[in-house]
Amino acid sequence: MNKTDKLVELLRRLNSEEITESLRSEALEMVSKVDPLELSLAEQKLIEEGTKPEDLRHLCDIHMEVLKSELDKLKLKLSPDHVLTTLIQEHDEILKLLTLLEEINSKIQKMNSYDKNIVEFNMLLKTANDIIDAENHHKREENVLFPELESRGVTGPTRIMRMEHDMLRAKKHEIRELAFEVSKIDFNHFKKALDEAAKYLIFNLRDHIYKENHILYPSSMETLTDSALWNQMKKECDKIGYCSFTPGK
Repeated sequence: MNKTDKLVELLRRLNSEEITESLRSEALEMVSKVDPLELSLAEQKLIEEGTKPEDLRHLCDIHMEVLKSELDKLKLKLSPDHVLTTLIQEHDEILKLLTLLEEINSKIQKMNSYDKNIVEFNMLLKTANDIIDAENHHKREENVLFPELESRGVTGPTRIMRMEHDMLRAKKHEIRELAFEVSKIDFNHFKKALDEAAKYLIFNLRDHIYKENHILYPSSMETLTDSALWNQMKKECDKIGYCSFTPGK
């Protein structure tokens, strides 16, 4: 059994068995010996065998423990204007927006009624719009980075990321719609809907960013090794454009 097949079997066990300390230790030891591309290929093989992509979204807990230093290592390899440098910097800004959304939601949950003069309601709308403004970030991934990986046979990770983009887009727009309609709907209903949507978005978008930073982007560097290709990808990204919060843009 080759390394990819062993990793596939391990991921299958993590998805179907109780996570005992013994299994966790075995997983940590094996995953520490593989690179992100091998991990991506193992996940892809599971998908091809019939595992639903959404069932793989929660397989990351074990192997993420050994990837905590990967982002710092990756940054050292990248030039300031590299495609991945910009994507990582944008992730940092999106994470700040999620923290702000978390704070706004927490304050609104303590309120008893809507008041247009309370600053949090305007902040909620602005923050929702700012998060939605990340669309060009996703377009650069979906239209530039993902196709290059997929053309080289790396399709499992991008399939999961595309699926998550769609789910997250819907939740972002739901929050903005709630911010628009707060004065017209029952306040308790508004609070409940906002709390559910905000917590869903905050948890899942943070998780999504972590996976891209620590798995997808390192895998991309392993797969796409031609500097001329990255330069061409940068030109395509420039055509798509950037976000209002993109550093240096």
